Formats: sequence, structure tokens, C-alpha cells
Amino acid sequence: MKLWGGRFRKEENKLMEDFNSSLHVDKRLYSEDIKGSIAHVKMLVKCELLATEEGERIRTSLLSILEDIDTGTLAIEGNYEDIHSFVETKLTERIGETAKKLHTARSRNDQVALDIRLYAKNKALEVIKYIDRLQTSLEEKANANNVIMPGYTHLQRAQVITLKHHLMAYYNMLNRDRIRVLNAIEIMNESPLGCGALAGTTHTIDREMTAKELGFSKPVDNFLDGVSDRDYLIELMSCFSIIMMHLSRLSEELILWSSQEFKFISIDDAYSTGSSIMPQKKNPDAAELIRGKTGRVYGSLTSLLTTMKGLPLAYNKDMQEDKEPFFNALDTVLSCLEIMSNMISTMKVNTENMKKAVKYGFLNATEVADYLVSKGVAFRDAHSIVGSIVIYCEDHNKGIEELSLDELKSIYSLIEEDLYEFIDYQNILNKGIKVNILR
Repeated sequence: MKLWGGRFRKEENKLMEDFNSSLHVDKRLYSEDIKGSIAHVKMLVKCELLATEEGERIRTSLLSILEDIDTGTLAIEGNYEDIHSFVETKLTERIGETAKKLHTARSRNDQVALDIRLYAKNKALEVIKYIDRLQTSLEEKANANNVIMPGYTHLQRAQVITLKHHLMAYYNMLNRDRIRVLNAIEIMNESPLGCGALAGTTHTIDREMTAKELGFSKPVDNFLDGVSDRDYLIELMSCFSIIMMHLSRLSEELILWSSQEFKFISIDDAYSTGSSIMPQKKNPDAAELIRGKTGRVYGSLTSLLTTMKGLPLAYNKDMQEDKEPFFNALDTVLSCLEIMSNMISTMKVNTENMKKAVKYGFLNATEVADYLVSKGVAFRDAHSIVGSIVIYCEDHNKGIEELSLDELKSIYSLIEEDLYEFIDYQNILNKGIKVNILR
């Protein structure tokens, strides 16, 4: 059954019929479609556009269709244009002519807009839960490993930090991601139901009622905007892209840290793979796949932005192409958040290798400069003096803390015994200037 066709003299071309069908994509919206229809029917009865007994028959049958799909009794398949025509056809098969009254005061345009908005809102809340899980994994691993390691700039050892501080940097990135998604949910939380095709309906309906029934804060203000708005998908996909960027950065570090050159961590066997030819290999494929799938999410965002950029108001069939990129981005970000959470919670930390990397990286050089400043030396002069100390250390294969006081004084006479306490790595971490490293 088609939801249109009265003004057509010829049947739709079979190739066009297949080309036009979106059931294989939008069938995942079945729950939202049915719940939206139930809210609509309830409103039609309240506004006396549908008899009470008719409304109850439709509602009961819609619930039975929902249950049958949920349990697998009813498969979403066949020659249907979309999920909306599938549900309405099944409803007609079950209760006959009464089913045709369901579409009173509603267009497929506002129905489509409602379904995808409801789905996006529900799934965005699911993304929040996955972010929370990853944050928990990061925090637990951080608290269990408050050990020193090199901090890097330009991928060169820079200053001493803790692994806890490093992991909590990603925790904070995810905090921002969480806020962005919650903000997107708040902005999108308006109901398009009742907008009709683009200009509402001449029937007296209650849009406030359906908005409340479906958990929205209010109906949309403008009918044209209500049926043609896909900003919320673009905004969520922007959020997903930033999440993936953060996951990709973390993946890159896990890949480096698990290499033989670093040996800072070991990724669990459950999230690694081997080589078909080199038996010694243990590849960080989970991290590499997350890094690779980031481009897929970026591409989905660009795809929808490109689709929407030239569309006049109101609805255009181009907008049927909104779902596939959104679903792809959503599925990708959910799976990557879950894999990363599991990978973090199971990875092992090689504490001694991190300590060794600190010792031979001159990571207390900045503190030597700070020490000289405390003695009245201008920072630019202190910077130069410490540069000379580092050259001396390189020439003699020593760390700064391993130099004797006579060696240090030979480079700059104001250095005293108290320097050693000042540049001790643990003392550096314990100083008030580094107190934020605890978080």
C-alpha cells in the first residue's frame, strides 16, 4: 500500500519504486513511529476528530504491532516505501477501514521529522551513558596508577607528570563532550508533530498535548522550520566527530605507548590481533580501528551538511538521505566508546619503564631554571644556564640530578646543595604549583 497515488494515472516504475524506498534504512525507527502515532491518536480523540472507540482500536492495534516487531513475530520487510507505510499497512490489515483515520491532521513530513527527532534524542542519551562508562574506566585506571611518567610536547619529553594526570586529561575532554551532547538534546527538544506538510492543518488540534505526551519541552514555533530542520542531526554528528577526535588522540597514544620503543603499557590480548606471517607480533588493532573510524564519522557529518546546504524550504526528498549518515555516525561512536572503555579497563601499566623514561629525559630542567630564578637570576639567563647544564649531561651521559655539586657549580656558581631537593621528581609533583596533577 502506498500513502499517496490518487492523482497519478500510471503506476510507479519498478526501478523508481526501489530507488525511492527507504525501508531498509528507516526501519529502525519503528518504535518511534508507532509511539508518535499513539500520541497523535490520543490527541485526535481528545479534540473529537476521532471517536473514542476508534482511537482505542487504533491504539491497541499499534501496541500489538510494536510488540510483534519487538519479539520478532513480525518482520519489517517487503515492498514498502518506508517504515510509515509499513506500519500503516499492517494496521489496516488488522483493523480495516478505521486505520485510514490515523493520518487525520498529520502529514508524512511531520511524521518523518518526529520519528527521527525522537530517535536522535533517545540515542543521544545512550551516547551519554557510553561516555560515562569510559570516564569511569579512565578514572579507575588513573587512580590505580598515580605513577610518574614523562609529559610530552612535540612528542619530545618535556616535564614530569603522572599517568593519572595524563588519563584525566581525556576524562576532562569527555566531560566537554558530555556537555555538548546534553546541550544538543536541550536545543532539539521540541516537537514537530502538527506542522503538517509545511503549513499546519485546518483541523483544531492540540500540539501542546502531543509534545508533552512524547516528552518534548514544547512544540516547534514555525511549521516550515519544523518539517525541514535537521540541525539537530548535524549538531549531534558534530558532537560525535569531536568525541571521535578525542578517542583518536587517545588511540594514537595507546598505540605509541604499547610499542617496543615505549613499552609504557600492554594492551590486553582481547583487544589486540596478531600477524599472519610474523608470529612475534601483537598489534593494537582496536586502537588503530578507532583512529581509522574517526574519518568515517567526519565523512558522515560532511555528507549531511552537503545534502542540506542548498535546500529551499520546506521538505525535499533529498532529506531522506539524512538517516544513513546519522545512523552510521551514531553506531560508530557507540561502538568506539565501548571498545575504548574496555581497552582502558584491561590494559596493564609498565611503571618501571615510565620511570626510566623520566630519568633520562632531563624532565627537571624547567625546575632547575625555576630554582635559579628563586636565587635572583632572570628567567632568560636561567634558561641559557640550564641549556648548558643539559649539554654537559648529554656529553657525560648523566641526568641533572646525578651531577655532583662541583660539576653544577662549574657551570654556574650560585647553585647550592638545596637544588637536589628542589628538582627531585617526587617533590616536583608534590609542590603546590603542580597540585592539579592530582586530578
